[in-house]
Amino acid sequence: MGRYISSSEAIWRIFSFPIHEREPSVQHLAVHFENSQRVYFTEENIFQRAFETPKTTLTEFFTLCQKSDVFDQFTKTLLYTDVPRYFTWNKIGEKWESRKQGKSHPSIPGIFKVKTLGRLYTVHSKQRECFFLRLLLVNIPGPTSFEYLRTVNDRVFNTYQDACCELQLLDADNH
Repeated sequence: MGRYISSSEAIWRIFSFPIHEREPSVQHLAVHFENSQRVYFTEENIFQRAFETPKTTLTEFFTLCQKSDVFDQFTKTLLYTDVPRYFTWNKIGEKWESRKQGKSHPSIPGIFKVKTLGRLYTVHSKQRECFFLRLLLVNIPGPTSFEYLRTVNDRVFNTYQDACCELQLLDADNH
């Protein structure tokens, strides 16, 4: 029995490029509205999942930025996509944990950096509010909540699009 190999994979194999153990590793990061995260459940945990708000890489990024410990000032400088460089996602505990290995931060002891990349899931521009939420996440360091992302100059906007406009992240569409 044979298997299908795409042209990309064929070329990759012909030139003997490594197929596995690619570096740097990539951590996918969730993008979702408040209380709109995906819920995964089994027959055994259906009731527990129904009454418990699931934690995601995004909600726990907010939690990380809310902490007031040694890393407080440091986490306030991080963009969402930078978090996997300094923290690992613990799937079982559903939380970000500081890295124990890597290159030491020059001025903050206990902070280690690796080459891991953070990648937000793609959001089509037709999903307007989610698209603007994603735009804010890649431009605002250290957000502590969804409301924080909609707040510009102490003014809370109703939509992420309005916040993007106020921050001048959008070009005029009048041509």
